[in-house]
Amino acid sequence: MRHGLKVSGSSEILQGMERGLHFTRILVLRNATSESTRSLISRASELGIDVIEGSENDLRRMGDSSFDSAPSEALGLLNRDPSADLEDIMGLAGSIWLLAGAQYPVNIGYAIRTVEVSGGSAVFVDSELNSDGRKASSRASMKADRFIPVRWMEWKQAIDLAKRYGYRVIGIEDSGDVEPWDADLTGPCMLIIGGERHGIPDELLAQCDVVLRIPMGGFLPSYNLQAPLAVVATEVLRQNRGNS
Repeated sequence: MRHGLKVSGSSEILQGMERGLHFTRILVLRNATSESTRSLISRASELGIDVIEGSENDLRRMGDSSFDSAPSEALGLLNRDPSADLEDIMGLAGSIWLLAGAQYPVNIGYAIRTVEVSGGSAVFVDSELNSDGRKASSRASMKADRFIPVRWMEWKQAIDLAKRYGYRVIGIEDSGDVEPWDADLTGPCMLIIGGERHGIPDELLAQCDVVLRIPMGGFLPSYNLQAPLAVVATEVLRQNRGNS
């Protein structure tokens, strides 16, 4: 069964390969013994497709199976290559998220997971986290970085890439004057979320083609960065589904 970027089932993935679907990674049930899964692993090896193993719980959760049913033995990731180089990432012409200044591994991890689930193309992170902090971010994302490109870079490099490849640069900040549902979020976009304490730097904000603002109605002056990211990521998905 195909759903978004995912194909479920060993036989279904093999059939997709025969039809020319572009698989970039296969998740298989650890110690799976069915003939179709063995054939899938062999065929993936021939095609140079990465195969990673997961537990029954992994396959059930990622395959949208109910917890009282047996999961599919394999899930295939379509089109989006977690190991892709920057040129290929930009060539996807989808939605790329830039986290500019986020410092807490849990926030970064949750952001990565949200972007992956909503079908984003990649996550670029400008953060001073060391290797331990980056590993903690991966854990917080439930290892979603296995299925989406995550690249650590300075925001200036990310913006240079956006300009070079014709992406619209869209900030999300309290100072914005457009609500997400009133903006065109289809096509190649680089969407920017600032850090926990200082938001998007002024120099970066000046590079934005449009700045979105998430409505607020309470006493506190701002959301945690995860909330506006989730709101806009869902709106990006909604708009793109409407145009498909």
